[in-house]
Amino acid sequence: MTNNTKDIKLDFEHNMSAHCENGVTSNLIKFYGISLSEAMIFGIGSGLFFSYMPFIKLNGIPVSSFRPLPGMIFKRTAKRLGFKVITKRYSDKDKSMNELDLLLKKGIPAGMVVGVFNLVYFPPAYRFHFNAHNIVVYGKQNNKYIISDPVMETPEELTYSELQKVRYAKGTYKPKGKMYHISEINENPNIKEAIIKGIKHTCSDMLTIPIPIFGVKGISYLANRVKNWEKKLGTRRAAQYMAQIVRMQEEIGTGGAGFRFLYAAFLQEASEIFQNKELSNLSEKMTIIGDKWREFAILAGRISKKRTEIKEPYIEASKILKEIAKMEYSIFKELSELVKTLKN
Repeated sequence: MTNNTKDIKLDFEHNMSAHCENGVTSNLIKFYGISLSEAMIFGIGSGLFFSYMPFIKLNGIPVSSFRPLPGMIFKRTAKRLGFKVITKRYSDKDKSMNELDLLLKKGIPAGMVVGVFNLVYFPPAYRFHFNAHNIVVYGKQNNKYIISDPVMETPEELTYSELQKVRYAKGTYKPKGKMYHISEINENPNIKEAIIKGIKHTCSDMLTIPIPIFGVKGISYLANRVKNWEKKLGTRRAAQYMAQIVRMQEEIGTGGAGFRFLYAAFLQEASEIFQNKELSNLSEKMTIIGDKWREFAILAGRISKKRTEIKEPYIEASKILKEIAKMEYSIFKELSELVKTLKN
């Protein structure tokens, strides 16, 4: 089916980012006159997280995640800045496209969650079954939708059928046509208050969730599983499990190391806003943790490709994860106490 809506192109600024949802949030808010860096969006939206969920599988392998559920960064950031948002899912595919066209006619850019596998502008090597990718549609010309995908250097285009297909991707976490937009803005948000709320939420997520598969406990839980993978699963299957972690960590968004570097940048920006040296010190510590996650990713990648000469690589990988868990527990305990002293 085609839709012959008259050509529309909103005055929307496309900017690249390290992670799609941060970029979409930053670009959408900037459209309404509030300019915040990707790192600030990530921190205010409490985007740093960890979970290892053996009962949820992607391609038959347990899922690890370095982020909250798709849409949460946008939702939290908007709420903490005093913006109101509308989010919808659609059982009717054509209705979802018609409502997109109506938003564009009203001059409203639309964020949406899509599947990566059928994004035709992605290089084939980067297309895999991941259904939590965020984009913005901000126009339509010559029956093609104009797409701001924050991981791409320039705006892209999709036809009606191409866009509809990725909005209704199949598999784990089906997006089901999910679309969201800002319905009411706050021209003078309290940035300090938003930062404090964002930090408190992240500290709580990483330290206080009682279920041991989340936060710092989740990292320790994964470490204890990893060391036994080769004996329990066999060399080939264990390597596939390790490859899945690397994919989640380094390819889907910015994952383990990249998110720690991003959070370090957020803490540095926050230290300047609050004129607080302790936040700057914690930023440096978070960068070191990011380096540690990168060290794990390198070893995990070598294990998955069977290119390591370490005698017991799974034991070594487990040790690195346990060290990361210890470091993250320390920094978030310190940050949870420090945030109590910050004034908005």
